[in-house]
Amino acid sequence: MPGLNKAMATAVREARLLDLGMQPYRDVWELQHRLHAAVREGREPDTWIVVEHPPVITLGRQANRANVLLADEELAARGIDTIAVERGGDVTYHGPGQLVVYPIRRLERFREVVPLVRALEDAAIDACGWFGVKAQRWSEHAGVWVGPNQICAVGLAVRQMVSLHGIALNVSTRLDYDRIIAPCGLPDRGITSLTHETGRTVGMEEAKDVLLATLSRTFELTWLSKST
Repeated sequence: MPGLNKAMATAVREARLLDLGMQPYRDVWELQHRLHAAVREGREPDTWIVVEHPPVITLGRQANRANVLLADEELAARGIDTIAVERGGDVTYHGPGQLVVYPIRRLERFREVVPLVRALEDAAIDACGWFGVKAQRWSEHAGVWVGPNQICAVGLAVRQMVSLHGIALNVSTRLDYDRIIAPCGLPDRGITSLTHETGRTVGMEEAKDVLLATLSRTFELTWLSKST
């Protein structure tokens, strides 16, 4: 894809990349914790996980259970798990067609947390731009938006100066999940995807290549390995 090699050429540091394909949320959540310990103790380099999840609802530290619009029994009947996690933010949905990236990344100072969020937003905004989609921040809430509609959610946790959780970019996600939750606790805002905004089906591998390139450029990284 034109321009991607130029983006990768600016990378100066190495980070491990794990491309897991489609994996259950709980399995990857447990993996995040194992990698967090290894990175914190210096046994592993900074590690970025790239993954898709089957349908799941996660509740962050500030979550209001009222923002889950269906009863637990109905969610279970639909095969949708609900998990309370340690990331910031409110209620988030993950599902097929959504590209999720978890940076397990060592921070030198706690004041780097906000710049980390902003850098992740920058990379997502740049990735949208590759597809001709004009996205932007909304100053009142972390994430990336196309007009009033969220295209990329951001939710992090930092423990002992190492980050967990990350971003979820809607590539070809079904856009009726706001009937299941009030995304990020914002009932007056909508959701969108690259596929919806471009008017064509954007493939996961295509979106992945672009987002990894913009993350590489934004964080000045070169990927140490790519595993599937």
